[in-house]
Amino acid sequence: MRILYIDVDCMRPDHLGCYGYHRDTSPNIDAVAARGTRCENFYASDAPCLPSRTALFSGRLGIHTGVINHGGLQADMRPQGERRGFSNMSGPCISWMTALRKAGLYTATVSPFPTRHAAWFFLDGFREWMDTGGGGLDRADEVTPTALKWLKDHAREDNWFLHVNYWDPHTPYRTPLEYGNPFADDAPPGWLTQETIDAQRQSYGPHSARDLYEYGPFDTAKWPRVPAEIATLADWKKWIDGYDTGIRYADDDIGRVLNLLADEGVLDETVIIISADHGENQGELNVYGDHQTADHWTCRVPLIVAGPEIQQGHVDSGLHYQLDLAPTVTNLVGGVCGEMWDGESFLPALTGEVTSSETSRQYLVVSQGAWACQRSVRWDRWMLIRTYHDGLKDFPESMLFDLRDDPHEERDLASQKPEIVEQGLSYLNSWYEAMMAVSPDSEDPMWEVIQEGGPFHTRGRLERYAGILEDTGRLEAAERMRGRHAKFAK
Repeated sequence: MRILYIDVDCMRPDHLGCYGYHRDTSPNIDAVAARGTRCENFYASDAPCLPSRTALFSGRLGIHTGVINHGGLQADMRPQGERRGFSNMSGPCISWMTALRKAGLYTATVSPFPTRHAAWFFLDGFREWMDTGGGGLDRADEVTPTALKWLKDHAREDNWFLHVNYWDPHTPYRTPLEYGNPFADDAPPGWLTQETIDAQRQSYGPHSARDLYEYGPFDTAKWPRVPAEIATLADWKKWIDGYDTGIRYADDDIGRVLNLLADEGVLDETVIIISADHGENQGELNVYGDHQTADHWTCRVPLIVAGPEIQQGHVDSGLHYQLDLAPTVTNLVGGVCGEMWDGESFLPALTGEVTSSETSRQYLVVSQGAWACQRSVRWDRWMLIRTYHDGLKDFPESMLFDLRDDPHEERDLASQKPEIVEQGLSYLNSWYEAMMAVSPDSEDPMWEVIQEGGPFHTRGRLERYAGILEDTGRLEAAERMRGRHAKFAK
């Protein structure tokens, strides 16, 4: 069996045509979706980048691996202890790639991810690693030649798995200017209003409307595809044009990869998987172009699967973790899953043996530990976000959103629907008890992050950022932020 896994950093599903987007961002991805299955409710269990890919490629939740942050102790995998075997090819904690390798697949990756995040454990089970060298600023035209060369040499062979990592939708948007703007005449999504932008500009947070480049404005001379701040709807259009152009630029090169498989005569025989490490807030919760929350937009990712045995033109509406992909693909190739994996295979739903509801989870718990400390519950039409450390953002302890009627999380219903909040908290508590009961460690990594000083990207920056807020006339916001963080003072 041949498997190509295309991993596009920061690509949120609702900006793809096959998920209903009005702009033509993804013709090649859409063509794959048309001959395969598209998953509607597919969520990264642990966001953002390092926690997400660690969960997927280890098959284990962050509460079990310990990897929920981008630095500090919780950015490294916990030791396996007495369960560790002689090699990585045995033991209860084998990686996803090790399981595929044991099933007879040659595993390879085209990605700078291990270098970008010092994530050497990500390579566990890969036979071959090709680092494209850009540290996560790699453009598609710098990634694709390596993927094409590998496929030219190996496409007609049997039993391989190739992971190809694109980064173009990740800020700062850096598609070459000569590519132009394919969306110059297309309106951006219509949910954001000038009234919302005005309110956001009086608030605060890294990557918020007024502090678009972490804690201040963007350098537009260096990054001409982005505005300095989001002050008007024209700024919003420029921002979204940059993001969508990045998706389209990557999609063009995805087409080149698929065309090579077609030229080699193996496209229809190859399982194509297209997904992302996490989504991206684009104004939701006053976060622009980043992945700082455990909300619907940061954690929901696309999943498109096409190939032999996979249903064509099908939509799977079940609730799935992204790490469920590890046992799903392992089952597809006849491999053996790791004993300690947290994922659940939904292969029967992809092949049409059962309906999507029969493999759906009742609820999901997703986490964020690098830009905030949050755990959120996603069930039915609801998302409850529980914030333990706000990462210098204007968040209360609990937020509740009705994703059916308010998909962009503009109306917090926590105070209006206490019974729904209680239901979500009950799910969260049940999940926590079940996870800690089988945890290899007695400590919760979320609280270890807080005790270590908080999320990596906001650690130690309270007073510096408060000073920026004061200097820009947001005195009340600075005092509100200080007040919320008084409980963390030692």
